[in-house]
Amino acid sequence: QLFALLAAVWFRTYLHSSKTSPFIRHVVATLLGLYLALFCFGWYALHFVIQSGISYYIMIIIGVENMHKYCFVFALGYLTVCQITRVYIFDYGQYSADFSGPMMIITQKITSLAFEIHDGMFRKNEDLTPSQRCLAVRRMPSLLEYLSYNCNFMGILAGPLCSYKDYITFIEGRSYQLQQSEANGKEDTKYEQTDPSPNIAVAQKLLICGLSLLFHMTITKTLPVEYNIDDNFRATASWPVRFFYLYVSLMAARPKYYFAWTLADAINNAAGFGFRGYDKNGVTRWDLISNLRIQQIEFSTSFKMFLDNWNIQTALWLKRVCYERATFSPTIQTFILSAIWHGVYPGYYLTFLTGVLMTLAARAIRNNIRHYFVESPAVKLCYDIVTWMATQAAISYTVVPFVLLSVKPSFTFYSSCYFCLHIASILVLLVFPLKRTQKGSKKHESVQPVWSRKLEEEENLLQKNSYSTTNNSFSQKQEITCRYQALKQ
Repeated sequence: QLFALLAAVWFRTYLHSSKTSPFIRHVVATLLGLYLALFCFGWYALHFVIQSGISYYIMIIIGVENMHKYCFVFALGYLTVCQITRVYIFDYGQYSADFSGPMMIITQKITSLAFEIHDGMFRKNEDLTPSQRCLAVRRMPSLLEYLSYNCNFMGILAGPLCSYKDYITFIEGRSYQLQQSEANGKEDTKYEQTDPSPNIAVAQKLLICGLSLLFHMTITKTLPVEYNIDDNFRATASWPVRFFYLYVSLMAARPKYYFAWTLADAINNAAGFGFRGYDKNGVTRWDLISNLRIQQIEFSTSFKMFLDNWNIQTALWLKRVCYERATFSPTIQTFILSAIWHGVYPGYYLTFLTGVLMTLAARAIRNNIRHYFVESPAVKLCYDIVTWMATQAAISYTVVPFVLLSVKPSFTFYSSCYFCLHIASILVLLVFPLKRTQKGSKKHESVQPVWSRKLEEEENLLQKNSYSTTNNSFSQKQEITCRYQALKQ
């Protein structure tokens, strides 16, 4: 990853889009990525090429109507087979830099792109949500573009996931075009002539990496999660002490993720990828593909808030390929898909099945009682403190099996707590009515700006003539509009 960071600086400096063709940038990004994969994983790196190659072949021969389903089943199935062989044949219970990690990111990219092509080349525009319209891909990518997207050196080792259109826009040098809007809502499109520098953002993220690594190497080892199931500790410690240690031990387990994801984000930024625009103060934002928000994680006051700020790009992937498209029980289907994608350890399934209960219970409580506590600032502060404590306890309780991995120690922990939060969640769901989550295009259409709908009507007229290119001026205008919508949100 440190080599990738240096390569990213070189890539932005000497292979900038203003100096080099997109073809060269694709080739170099792909070859560097495959070299890093070969260096780290040896011939296991062939799995990356095989998975991507077969998926591309499926896209070509199946056609846009059903290829998203076949690509989804194949990519996830191939990943699962690799995880089974690694865990149950070679290396059970060992955290190591294995080849299935990059395959998890590649699986996300394969399935995301398949759905985006299906949305852009098969489904009717009016059937798509605004986010699906923004991400929809209107032409089939070439094999080089596909491999570059899946295996580029910036994201092959630790991600994060990015949309195909964002990646192509970056490679072609169009990622700094921003749309700004006048106060009256009329369009006023302006283009930045100079690329903003990512140096400050990269330096800040590398500082976070250093602090996270230091914390992990000094504090984490003194607070092992396994101590929560120690017989002597369970027999002698009081309930408050046990819950406090549960919280601090799981909090201490998070910095290694902060380190890995922030470093991956810094690498992409160093290459010039990840620019989202400017905030209201005119400061550049380099968080387009950021994977976490540490402050919101540590001070989250709801289960949903924690999940929305932890592994952000994976949460978006789950939302786009599963939650928004599920015909029944979207929450349950999404958690099951998350468990399958993470791997085959039983602890993953225990964590995510517990997470379903926690999410539904937290949603029921929030919908039924929160409005009683938000009118007075003092009362709301007390409510936020209580919900923060409850959220941290629930998160820690839920993810213990994720760390312990196996069934026996996980059940030892839960039984020592008398399955208290499982029982409490079930009682909450029995007592409080759970409002049905509204999904679908009608809801999104109601909040869509008029000027955006006009752009889509123009796009429909253009689509009748050709789907063959994404580099025309209207396509650029549409991508900028989508980015502006995201900034407003």
